[in-house]
Amino acid sequence: MIFPDNQPRHRLVGGAKLLASRSAIALALMIAAATDAMSVDNTLVARDRAGIAPASAVRGVTDREVTFGSVVPLSGANKESGRLLKIGIEAAFNRANEAGGVHGRMLKLVVADDGYDPARTLDAMKQLYETQQVFGFVGSFGTATAAVAIPYSLERRLLFFSPYTGANVSRHDPPDRYVFNYRPSYSEEADALVRYLVKLRRVPPRQIALFAQDDSFGDAGFAGVAKAYRALGLNDAAILRVNYARNTVDVEPAINQLKAQKLPVRAVIMVATSRAAAKFIEKAHEALPGVVFANVSAVGASALANELMLLGPRFAAGVVVTQVVPAVSGYSSLVLDYKASLAKYAPGEPPDYTSLEGYIEASILIAALKKTGAQLDTERLIDTLESMRNIDLGLGATLGFGAAEHQASHKIWGTALDPSGTYQPVDLE
Repeated sequence: MIFPDNQPRHRLVGGAKLLASRSAIALALMIAAATDAMSVDNTLVARDRAGIAPASAVRGVTDREVTFGSVVPLSGANKESGRLLKIGIEAAFNRANEAGGVHGRMLKLVVADDGYDPARTLDAMKQLYETQQVFGFVGSFGTATAAVAIPYSLERRLLFFSPYTGANVSRHDPPDRYVFNYRPSYSEEADALVRYLVKLRRVPPRQIALFAQDDSFGDAGFAGVAKAYRALGLNDAAILRVNYARNTVDVEPAINQLKAQKLPVRAVIMVATSRAAAKFIEKAHEALPGVVFANVSAVGASALANELMLLGPRFAAGVVVTQVVPAVSGYSSLVLDYKASLAKYAPGEPPDYTSLEGYIEASILIAALKKTGAQLDTERLIDTLESMRNIDLGLGATLGFGAAEHQASHKIWGTALDPSGTYQPVDLE
């Protein structure tokens, strides 16, 4: 070995030994780090194969829990609908949790009350996202409220799953990546009602009126009726629409408009919430005898029946309501599971169309979480949802999503109240 002339031989030999020692230490550390990394990878693979959830830095997700949020009315005129949605979702979550959760994680629902007031919706969303740290949203209630909530979710790339609305605000073309619907659109429900009234009940189109909430909820219903008229080759300009204000039961102006028509109204399609619908039916019974009342499902079937039975059996008998879920009195596999879960986790709570809808949408979400696997984040869950073409829950109808299809169901059931306040099946075609 050749040494520089100005370096003492013993110093260089000692430096070489030190360098070799440091290199050996570095090599040992690299081997240890590689071994640890391999061990971690093997552990993660083993945990994933076993369906064990790993620790996670994803908001709303821990190795033991996934937290979802829902904005519903727990106060005000529509608090019963909000309460029922919550009960249905929680029944499905509790059923899954009792079976061990999803990949070892328990499902948790946190609810914020906006009173069905869009001015309060944003604060409710912020409370759930910023304070409660939810992973995503499920079952939020209302159309005008969704118009506030959906942009908030999209800006943050949060799942907004199965809102209680059939309006186009949650049904863009192409669909928003993070927004998924269970229920059919109001357009589909309105189309079914128009065809039922015109073809089966033989009501002339010019004698059908629309009673609607004076906001985007009512607008969505009107658009559906107009589309149905056009599909039948009818002039949608002739549709008479009368309104009421959201969160009120002030129906007198609407009744007066209908009374003033020269051609008597024989049927009214109603895009309203339960209390306003019941008040309208009460007043119209006196002012417009013999009129057929036909409601879309968002009215809240049980809430409407309860309101009408307080007035008396004659007000309930014959009132038509479209449903986006099968009869709660039925014996399909899904309905039987729902009723068993309801009895167990909400004892004393009667079966109801709104809570059944909550149960169904939560069941679809649970199926997607299971299919996604233990490594959960929003993008993986969205990809999974878009891959679920044929979802079999025992519903009696085909459910499914796709990259261009974010609405699971297109099935509509017909029902009508009998004098006892019980819904009976009605053929819509």
